Amino acid sequence: MSSDFEAYEQDFGTVTADITNKIGRIPKLSGEEKTQLVLNVDKQLEEVRELLEQMDLEVREIPIQSRPMYSSRLKSYKQEIEKLEKEFKRSRIAYSDEVRNELLGDDAGSSENQLIKLREERAHLLDNAEKLERSSRRLEAGYQIAVETEQVGQEILSNLHSDREKIQRARERLRETDANLGKSSRILTVPVCLPLNRDATVLFLALVFFPLLVARCGF
Repeated sequence: MSSDFEAYEQDFGTVTADITNKIGRIPKLSGEEKTQLVLNVDKQLEEVRELLEQMDLEVREIPIQSRPMYSSRLKSYKQEIEKLEKEFKRSRIAYSDEVRNELLGDDAGSSENQLIKLREERAHLLDNAEKLERSSRRLEAGYQIAVETEQVGQEILSNLHSDREKIQRARERLRETDANLGKSSRILTVPVCLPLNRDATVLFLALVFFPLLVARCGF
């Protein structure tokens, strides 16, 4: 598992180095060129976030005795990406002196305050957009957990229903077995009783008629 973590580390280092280089170039650009570079960096930052998620999963699979070291490294990477995101946010609303003068021309000095205000407003909008994006991610995660919980609940109910049917069938078989045992007991009892009844009848007749025969014969 640590080898996978280290592979993600290498990818992280390569991508973040490229992001850092591009963030430094953004203020020097304008127009479509700047827009395209901003989009490219934004995509790379998303890629880095996915790498962090993969590293987080790998840390959970690492043996407990080695986990603290990797957790510390992961924490430093998360701090690094937070710093890069802040620098990226500033670079999107920043312009070098050369670009600013090119955009504003002779009115550069008089438009300084207006430019600062626009930067502040744009930064505020970007903050709101990022907050909405984080909220959306949390909602998606919550929804996924709810779906998984519902599926587990349905499986448990299905298992309980199946177990109940098995118990009912077992009870029915038990009742049938008891009934069969009762019938068998009655059948076995009848043959035993019949010989006993015959023997008692013969003995009774002997006791009654034997004295009469003796008296009649003159004994």
